[in-house]
Parts: sequence; C-alpha cells; structure tokens
Amino acid sequence: MESAENMRQKYPLAVFILFVLTGALTFAQDPPKWGEWSHWGDQGDGTYRNPVLPSDYSDIDCIRVGDDFYAVSSTFQYSPGMIVLHSKDLVNWTIKGHAVSDVTQIGKELNWDRMNRYGRGIWAGAIRYHNEKYYLYFGTPDEGLFMTTASDPAGPWEPLHCMKAERGWDDCCPFFDDDGRAYFVATHFAAGYKTYLYRMTPDGKNLIEDSKVLVNEGAGREANKLYKFNGTYYHFYSEVSDGRYVMMQRASSIAGPYTEKKQLSRTQRHFNEPNQGGIVEGPDGKWYFLTHHGSGYWAGRIASLLPIHWIDGWPIIGEPDKDKIGTMVWQAAKPSNCYPIQTPQSSDDFDKLSLGPQWEWNHQPRNEMWSLTDRPGHLRLKAFRPLQNDDLFKAGNTLTQRCFGTARNEVIVRIDLAGMADGQRAGLCHYAGSFAMMGVCQNDGKRRLEFQSGEERVTGSEWTDHLIWLRSVWGLDGKADFFFSTDGKDFKPFGKTCRLGWGRYRGDRIGIYCFNNKTESGWIDVDDFIYRYKTDDTP
Repeated sequence: MESAENMRQKYPLAVFILFVLTGALTFAQDPPKWGEWSHWGDQGDGTYRNPVLPSDYSDIDCIRVGDDFYAVSSTFQYSPGMIVLHSKDLVNWTIKGHAVSDVTQIGKELNWDRMNRYGRGIWAGAIRYHNEKYYLYFGTPDEGLFMTTASDPAGPWEPLHCMKAERGWDDCCPFFDDDGRAYFVATHFAAGYKTYLYRMTPDGKNLIEDSKVLVNEGAGREANKLYKFNGTYYHFYSEVSDGRYVMMQRASSIAGPYTEKKQLSRTQRHFNEPNQGGIVEGPDGKWYFLTHHGSGYWAGRIASLLPIHWIDGWPIIGEPDKDKIGTMVWQAAKPSNCYPIQTPQSSDDFDKLSLGPQWEWNHQPRNEMWSLTDRPGHLRLKAFRPLQNDDLFKAGNTLTQRCFGTARNEVIVRIDLAGMADGQRAGLCHYAGSFAMMGVCQNDGKRRLEFQSGEERVTGSEWTDHLIWLRSVWGLDGKADFFFSTDGKDFKPFGKTCRLGWGRYRGDRIGIYCFNNKTESGWIDVDDFIYRYKTDDTP
C-alpha cells in the first residue's frame, strides 16, 4: 500500500480536500526529533510544517491590520534594530524593514567604538496598530523602556522616545482600549519579576507613574501581552517551574483583580519550549499563536505557528491534551491558500543604493567606513583597527544576517582584494558565542589564505589573484565547512569544520568581516553575496 506521505506529494489537492471534508485540519504525526526537520514552512499543498521560520527570530510578536500581518523580533546589539516582518497568511514571511535605524539612540555602548552590548540592547517588544499608526515598544535591560511610531511598518519610524530611563525592565506591551485610553504592561525583572500595569498618556508616549498597579510577580514571569476578547481583559505571560510555559489571567477590568488563571501550553522542553509570541486571528477566521522556541539552539530561537483552540473562553495553544492544556503541533492546514510561497530575503548583489533589509551590522557601524557608491554595484568595506587585535567580537565593520537551520545551506561571496593593505584581514565568518572566520590576510605586501576559530589559526599559501570566492556550507547538524575558489566554480576546502553555536541569546550569524590590526587603511569590494537554503528535502 502506498504511504500517506507519497500520496500527499503525488495528489496534494485531493489529500487537502479530504482533510477539509473530514475536519482533520491538524494532522496526527510522530513529532520530529528537535532540529531534524527536512520540511518546514509552506508545503505547497495547502498545509504547512513547523517551524515556519527556522532562523533566529526571537521574542516574536504579531498583529493583523486588514489583510496583512506584521511581526517584530528582537535584535539585541545589531543595527538597524528591531526587525519587522510581513505576511499575508502567517506562514510565508518576508522582511519589511527595521524600526530602529541607529541603535545609539539607545546608548553609546552600542556604538562601534565600544561594542559592549552583546546579549543586551533591544529585547522583546510588541507592535500594535491604533488610530492609523503603528506603535512599537521594547525594553533594554540597561537603558530602559522605549517606543516609536510610524504610519508605514516599512518606515520611516520616529526617533526613539525613552519612556522610562531605568535598568531592569523587559517584555513590555501597550494596549489601546475601546474608549481611547492607553495602557502599558512590563516586567521589572530586577525586582523579583514584578509585572506592573500603567496608564499611558493618550499619545502612547509616556507612563502615568502614579497609576501603577501590580498585576503579577515571581516565577520568572515575562513575555507580557494584553488582549481584550468579548469584553474580557486577558494578560498573557510565561513563567518557569521545570521549564518555561505559557499562562494567561483574565478579569472584567483591565486593572484587575486577575483572579482567573489558566495554563495555555505545556513546557515541552524536548521541543525547546515554545512560549513567547502573539495571538492573532488568521485570514480563515481561526486563531493562531506565532511563537519562538525559547531555548538555545544553534540556529537561534526559531519561530512556529500554532493553531489555537478556544476552550471555556481560554485560547489553548496547539493541540489540547486531556487537561485542556496545549501541546506542540508540527503540521496543519494553512490559514489561507491564496498566496505564493515566500521566504525572508537573503542574497544581495549590492546594486541598489541601500542594503537589503536582511542585513544587520554587529553594533552600530562607523558609517564613513562602508559604501555602496564608491564603486557602484559593490559593497566597499573599509578597514580600521578593532578594539582588540584579531578578535571578531571587537571588530566594528562586520555585516551580518541570520543563518537558517535547514537541510542544506550554502553561502558564496565574491570579493575583490585589490584595495587591501598590510595588517588587513577580510573574509567570511560565522559567530554566536564563539567565532570562526576564513578569508585573506595581508602582511609585508603578501596575501595569504587564513582560517581562525577562536584562538586557533591556520595559514595557507600565498594568494596572488585580486579576486576570491569564499563559500560556507552547513546542514541540520549545525556543522559548517569553508571553501575557496579562483573562479567561483571549482571550490577547495580550507580550515577546519566548525560547529555553529548558540551564545549571548543568539543563534549563529553569517557575516562579512574587514578590519586592520595595524592602521586605518585598506578595503575590500564585495560584488555578490549568494545564500541558498532548502525549503524541502528534494535533491
């Protein structure tokens, strides 16, 4: 007898109609071992498989505006900060832009000359739509609580406004009630994870301090969201016992008392604890939870879409168990079949006057040291001294984007080395908690291939060509190998296999680096950055 999987691939429409007629819109299946998925996202047959974003979109939140869905994800020290995503069906996502163009609006420690905010900077935020404007709020653990607004989620966003200049706050969310009053919830984690509700000024910019009400405390409670369903106010949050899981409390008044509580999902540590996210109504009129998986993984805190079942007025996340508590769903019917398969942007030919929205600098860049116009069609990275020699984490001109945890990933970058100077190092890198980089170094007028992982370094033969192609390949095992080529076709391995990792609350990054240990001189020109990743397990 032919397997169900083969039938689904050969007769996708017939199988989907059968699912609809039988009401089987979530599928019984053996859950995959974490990180061993060969399929993800839109399956092209009316279904999707989790994760929908197998990449580092941490602390995600989501809203619906008309027929569009927007999500935001924390970016820590990266600039531009607070990434904004767009979708039509909650499964297929592209990058719309960023809300914070210059992260030094937050503080000087995020600048290239300090680089002192690894694992800090922009933490979990929330996006909302009110009076034809988008409102975005987030906290930083050191500088305080911030907000910005825009008429278009693609930007431009207003300069950041600091609502509370105090350390130790996180996971905030606004709420605009039907009567026009504005509220705000956030956790003071530095004071025992106390969660407070505030009134805000009508413009949503300032907290009314004497309105503060304690609505929750303890157990690592954060991931706050405020909702109103059928006239009842709901405070969504997560907490920790044997792991992190999702909770909700509700009341007839937004200020409480919140006397009713319900656990919405299990801890599910074997599935990296899906917990923080946003509840939203899909295009099919059903409800969904877009969430990150909150435990450390080499590809980061990846994102899944879980169906919601309303039981006794509570939005149970995933498949309810016998206790009416939700569990992970790996495959389900798409909320809509009206839109094509799309994935976040990755490759770039640098032919435009601005960088693609997939790019983020490691800390705020030194803007005069990079250009897209000095040599049109190329990204020019100019070298200057790092804060500490040979330390990628202290080199202030590294351009990065997220890695994907898929069956096969390949990045190829073409670099013109003609402008290099003595003391300069440039090439392709991976990093999170540790780093590995492969490229070219120049000393005494000679260039050589070079690989470095932490303090371990391998130096190769002299490189006499002006052009070099560098390549990195990795798969679901999170092991990457570097290669080089003189023509972009025939690649040879160099260096050692590096294990991609999790560190400083982030998954692995792929990046282009350029610095000079000796002087402020030299440059490279990057012509093409090609990133191919698989959306399924076909050859």
